[in-house]
Amino acid sequence: MFEYGGKASGPPGNGVPRSRLEDYAEMTAPPREPSEGRAAPPAPEPVAAPEPVAAPAAADDPEAEARRRWFADLLEEFRRTAVLVPLGDGPGPDSERGLLTADLGGVRFILAFSDEQALSRYALARGEYHREWAYQTILGSRLLDVAVPAAGMPCGVALDCADGPDGAVFPPVSGVVPDEVAVDREQGVPGERR
Repeated sequence: MFEYGGKASGPPGNGVPRSRLEDYAEMTAPPREPSEGRAAPPAPEPVAAPEPVAAPAAADDPEAEARRRWFADLLEEFRRTAVLVPLGDGPGPDSERGLLTADLGGVRFILAFSDEQALSRYALARGEYHREWAYQTILGSRLLDVAVPAAGMPCGVALDCADGPDGAVFPPVSGVVPDEVAVDREQGVPGERR
């Protein structure tokens, strides 16, 4: 079930928190430094000029392995964290209004924010900080396991999208979203049981 954060300032009993982000605009700090909050991906080691020898297999690449471990840790942290998800104007499966999304290259992304300051930076970037933003507080695992499959199209989650490299994207691929909605799942032969 959805968890609600903050106090509702709309009609009594609606259970949807509203935030007047203009109030947070002055308090909004610049995006977190990588040392604050989430850890930055490991920096690549300086590499000497390539020798005329065959490159190591991708599985043997320590930089690639370090980045995979970093993403796995980030995904695990996201899955157990409650994030703010603004409500859009369209209908959604779990509310009167659907979750705020953005489409890019045929993939829908649910926009999620780690806190009200991150949502405020997004509102400032869009020039919409003066209006109230209704949002729900939802666990990352619930977004990935329930909301993504309910989208009915390839769908992932974009976290703190106004924060540039400090944001994160959880694409609709195996290991991130349920296998039945992952875009990279193996396609079975028609009529063959998997």
